[in-house]
Amino acid sequence: MHSVFLITGRPGCGKTSLLRQALAAYDGSAGGFFTEEIRREGERLGFRLVTLDGQAAVLAHADLRRRHRVGRYGVDVRALEAVGVAALRRAAPDTLAVIDEIGKMELLSAPFREAVLEIISRGQRVLGTILLNPHPWADGIKRQPQVRVETLTRANRRQVEEALRQWLNYRH
Repeated sequence: MHSVFLITGRPGCGKTSLLRQALAAYDGSAGGFFTEEIRREGERLGFRLVTLDGQAAVLAHADLRRRHRVGRYGVDVRALEAVGVAALRRAAPDTLAVIDEIGKMELLSAPFREAVLEIISRGQRVLGTILLNPHPWADGIKRQPQVRVETLTRANRRQVEEALRQWLNYRH
């Protein structure tokens, strides 16, 4: 059984929603973070990190003037490291580490990449999302033998949901 279950897919296909739903039904302990959209009047303005233990920070925003940019968003790498990476480091080795997501913005941070590699290499169970488009670092994660990657679409949502449920309920 793979120790890492990653969901990939096009933006807006429901990766984060599926993770949240699965985690709500999970009876074990978990640590890590989710990414939420910041919206105003139907327009997406940015993204917020929310940890499983209740901390939050703005990861990226259209109004942020930062050196790092992805599309129209300024990315606050320091906020990612202070909140997101810290949450991953607090996730005890015997808990489920939730990483939503391993994406372009998060990969700007060397400490984030190091934390992900550390968690995976020690055999910790990881549930996360990862970008669909080719990226050398992310592609290397996808190819690791302990990593299972499922591509989510509208057509296969039930199958991916069932595979995720079975993976979560499997006790190592």
